[in-house]
Amino acid sequence: MPQELTGGLLGAGLRIAIVVSRFNQSVTSKLLQGALEGLAAHGVQDQNVTIAWVPGSFEIPLVAKRLASHNYIDAVVCLGAVVRHETDHYKYIAEAATTGIAEVARETGKPVVFGVLTTDNEEQALERAGGKEGNKGYDAALTAIEMANLLRLIEG
Repeated sequence: MPQELTGGLLGAGLRIAIVVSRFNQSVTSKLLQGALEGLAAHGVQDQNVTIAWVPGSFEIPLVAKRLASHNYIDAVVCLGAVVRHETDHYKYIAEAATTGIAEVARETGKPVVFGVLTTDNEEQALERAGGKEGNKGYDAALTAIEMANLLRLIEG
């Protein structure tokens, strides 16, 4: 019978960092609130959570890498909101954040969770930050817990 590994959602003892963008803070503050609620609901203690604010989503990967490089951090949750407007700026920022966050996970070997919304307008972003679509910050926090636990199982 094959061995099956599942991370689980028990967050007790985990140390989680959250990198959150100040740009579009009306959205990102709600994502942060959702992430904190998700961590608390699954047993992550407040004193085991570090929050780092950055100017925008473009700056998230650098700070995420610095945090993930510390042995005392088990996972990093990256929260931002990139909203499309009239120019291509949206596309470049979204691509840089996406690529950068994935690169940090690969380079550090730690869960670095993508919780950056990329939407056509602010209404869509707010719907994903606690509205009809749920709270993607909460979802990202649970992904961080599950992935940190999975990697612990793999590492034995």
